[in-house]
Amino acid sequence: MDKARNALLAEAQFEPRQRVLDLGCGTGSLVIQLKRQHPHLEVVGLDPDRKALGRARRKASAAGVAVELDQGFSYALGYRSASFDLVLSSFMFHHLQHGERERTLREVYRVLKLGGRFLLLDFEVRESGTHHVLSRLFHKHATVEQNSEGRILGLMKDAGFTSARKLKGQSVLFGLAHAGYYEASIPNSVSS
Repeated sequence: MDKARNALLAEAQFEPRQRVLDLGCGTGSLVIQLKRQHPHLEVVGLDPDRKALGRARRKASAAGVAVELDQGFSYALGYRSASFDLVLSSFMFHHLQHGERERTLREVYRVLKLGGRFLLLDFEVRESGTHHVLSRLFHKHATVEQNSEGRILGLMKDAGFTSARKLKGQSVLFGLAHAGYYEASIPNSVSS
């Protein structure tokens, strides 16, 4: 999974003093890695799991990096509108239930600044209908079957993103699963 997350970060094109949000940061591996690689960024991690955030805080302290770690849900972000340059999400989207994906994407759109980008990495189902092996084994409550390229891109556009595209796909977890990399962005200016 680290290799897949590194590929996501390679797509990000960070600039000095950007504010970056990691949705579903879990135990903080991605936010800590991001802050180590790009100390000039303001990095915020969000997760609903208090225990995972406690572990993330301990890991960040041990790593000597300053990151903001907040408890909350991706579909009800407690941040000001237009307050982030970049939002990342890795292997979280498939956990969202009916309606939560749509609300999450609307919230991501709301908190992004003009010119902002959303990068999503998650398990996906091929358009052929092939089901993700691990969704049956490890994620009894996951909704991976709703993670097809067409559905994800459609949801991004419905949320207001004028530019949404799949960057690439790759096999993960020793070929047992497929992951898709997606990008959605907001133009630098809004036409009236």
